Amino acid sequence: MPVVIDTVAWIVLHEGRILGTRTRGRELFYIPGGKRHSGESDVQTLLRETEEELAVALRPLSARHYGTYEAPADGHGAGAVVRMACYTADHRGVPVPSGEIEEVRWLGYADRDRTAPVDRLVFDDLRAEGVLR
Repeated sequence: MPVVIDTVAWIVLHEGRILGTRTRGRELFYIPGGKRHSGESDVQTLLRETEEELAVALRPLSARHYGTYEAPADGHGAGAVVRMACYTADHRGVPVPSGEIEEVRWLGYADRDRTAPVDRLVFDDLRAEGVLR
């Protein structure tokens, strides 16, 4: 039975690009978010992770589920799978690198291969919708 890593991610788009983060010591970019703590809901995880990683405050009532994706987990060995529940949400503040985040960047579809496997699925869906250039 595969190890499933349960995560939640925040999709934020601006002018046809999606916000991506790169953790210290890693090469790939990730859609902002992270692992759920025991007992947390999706929205609670989303609020905590975005504040820790980007120093922004999401508006919880604006959170909308976009989709849930599964793919091999980057850097976790053979058989590990990441399950990522993705949400959009309004926010206050300007996203800046915080905590373990070294870099924040607006990514286009051309940057797809610079992201984790599960993120690539999100990129494909956003591109198909015509919202990611």
